[in-house]
Amino acid sequence: MSAHTIFDNAPIGSIVAWSDGTPQPPARFNKKLAAWQTSNSRGRLIRKQRARGVGNLSLSACFTLHEADHGAGGVIAIRIHRTFSLDSSLTFTIVERPAIGLVRVFDRAGDDAELVYLATHETDAREWLTRHGYPRAVLHEVTADEVGADIVEGRTAA
Repeated sequence: MSAHTIFDNAPIGSIVAWSDGTPQPPARFNKKLAAWQTSNSRGRLIRKQRARGVGNLSLSACFTLHEADHGAGGVIAIRIHRTFSLDSSLTFTIVERPAIGLVRVFDRAGDDAELVYLATHETDAREWLTRHGYPRAVLHEVTADEVGADIVEGRTAA
């Protein structure tokens, strides 16, 4: 799939994989493998941003994937996010869509909102919010209309 397809069809909270089409090098080649993983990995779709202008600068539409968290003892020290513009030459695949009934916790309302947590139900989401300070957080439940649209329209779910 193209980046446009992901932007148009993948619901926020989906697991999306990306690839440049090159074969994975053997594990013994640490540097080659690390470089390959930059262009071949997966992450959770946390944000979609439409094209926008900032002064004289025009920014194209893009989406952001949360690839990984690094830390120790329950403390996240580094969070890895990857942002892709819609003109990316990589190939994307929707690996998993969020299940119906899950609750997405966004850091704020509006088009610039970013997914910060995917809860199993509303009580879980509200309990998570008491421990993580997001005073403008917004909750949205994953609906059958959103996830099931591909089946109704005759497309494959993945």
